[in-house]
Amino acid sequence: MVKPRSETMRENRAKLIGAGRQAFAESGYAAASMDELTARVGLTRGALYKNFGDKRGLLAAVVDQIDTEMASRAQDIGARAADEWQALLAEGAAYIEMALDPEVQRIVLLDGPAVLGDPSLWPSQNSCLQVTRSALERLMAKGIIKPLDAEAAARLVSGAALNAALWVAASEDPQAVLPKAVEAFRALAEGLLLLGRSNEQL
Repeated sequence: MVKPRSETMRENRAKLIGAGRQAFAESGYAAASMDELTARVGLTRGALYKNFGDKRGLLAAVVDQIDTEMASRAQDIGARAADEWQALLAEGAAYIEMALDPEVQRIVLLDGPAVLGDPSLWPSQNSCLQVTRSALERLMAKGIIKPLDAEAAARLVSGAALNAALWVAASEDPQAVLPKAVEAFRALAEGLLLLGRSNEQL
């Protein structure tokens, strides 16, 4: 039975993203060979260009996939927290800690910004921003954090986690920088709490 063209295109796209992910992780964006990458999955450069436009477009798709996975992993960790406030802190800390993952470090936090520009403008980051905004709105409604503009607060909280992760990834000693970054992120986030509130009370 002949596969529908749309299914073949989806499969080819998935193959190219998988091959790109492997190549970018192993060699870095600049050194990754598109000929080797496409040959690895039995496709041509034409298939790559048709699906992603160019090498940069493939990187954008790979970054989107990994960054979305990172957000999902962070949310899973946050779901195990004692309450919504602790979940917010846990998600931010988890995102920062993923900067130690070699694949995340190289593709999302080093090559991604260098090639694709400001991470805060990436679609995956916008999705994360909306999740954070919703969480903050719920915490405001419950009187746990200050009644601020939800988008402003979400952008600052998300930006703090992202920039902390970027710092860890770019540092000469990520293991040493990580606890400092997480501690500072938590301290900044706790500035949102209403006066009289503390982690012990939540």
